[in-house]
Amino acid sequence: MRRMIQFSTGNVGRHSLKTIIERPDLELVGVHAASPEKVGRDAAELCGTSEATGVIATDDIDTLVDLGADCVVFTPQAETRPMEVIDQMSQFLSAGTNVVGSSLVWLVAPIYAQDWIRDPLIQACEKGNSSLYVNGVDPGFSADTLTHAALSLVTCARSVTVQEIFDYGNYDDAEFTGEGMGFNKGPDDDPPLLFQPGIVDFMWGGQVRRLADLMGIELDETRQRTESWYTPEPIVCTMMTVDPGGRAAVRFAVEGVLNGEPVITIEHVTRLTNAAGSDWVYPPEGLTGVHRVTVEGDPRVEINTHVSHPLLDSTDAACMSTAARVLNAINWVCEAPAGLVALEDIPPANMLPPLAQ
Repeated sequence: MRRMIQFSTGNVGRHSLKTIIERPDLELVGVHAASPEKVGRDAAELCGTSEATGVIATDDIDTLVDLGADCVVFTPQAETRPMEVIDQMSQFLSAGTNVVGSSLVWLVAPIYAQDWIRDPLIQACEKGNSSLYVNGVDPGFSADTLTHAALSLVTCARSVTVQEIFDYGNYDDAEFTGEGMGFNKGPDDDPPLLFQPGIVDFMWGGQVRRLADLMGIELDETRQRTESWYTPEPIVCTMMTVDPGGRAAVRFAVEGVLNGEPVITIEHVTRLTNAAGSDWVYPPEGLTGVHRVTVEGDPRVEINTHVSHPLLDSTDAACMSTAARVLNAINWVCEAPAGLVALEDIPPANMLPPLAQ
């Protein structure tokens, strides 16, 4: 049985925490919470399970490191404070505790991450003889597992397009996603973080370059493009209220270019309610979101992946799947050689969950 720590209990972390509590092959020994209202509460309260665990949330990282757990599931929002998160991860890795997580999305394609991200974590892994694996749904699954599956079905490929097409109206993350995409901002306001030069490429470009290398393509360049849609009417949703004239949908992409044409594209179409961005591509009828891979080749292949749950919105179900992407790798990562682990290092058969009893 693996002794586990859950680090954060937000949109992804609460699903991860619940799974750790319920899985017979995992034992929860520690929980980290950053907010004062969560510190001091039983782990069960933080993920909605009924039976108390006796594991109390703390914001004391030293105490958690000293537990000597086998693995930490690290799921906080990290991209706006990377140096702090690198330091937190490094404390566990240096002490010999493996880390899997959805934080620091640049590490989904670790060899393409910049040295200032990679180097301290590699050093920590070497010091503690530990391993680190980062993945998710997007970045992650859509441009690796899903894309690899689509490409395996063609005899030749002329272009690959990976898309997340989602209604984020019910996604409760105005602080990071809403602010980062500039929802409710007008066209004359400063550009949001995501639209600043190089940011989209910084976040998703590593996966474009990894795909190119795996396909034997030497790209001329990668480039980003961004587009906004502004609502003429007020939009009220869980994410936020958008006033008339405010940004209510965004479309952005990283393109890998060869001979002047995009041959590998990772694109997001993100809207708040179905009314936003009405001229842009939608998911299949009846769905609020989809991860789609289209390969123009022989033959043409299109794969649409939609996650759902009887009690959860599709955005929340996607957060559950994000947790699954790292939870299902725990046993392999704990046995892996020290260092940064990429998806292609893990045999697919080692990414399967146990069967529910």
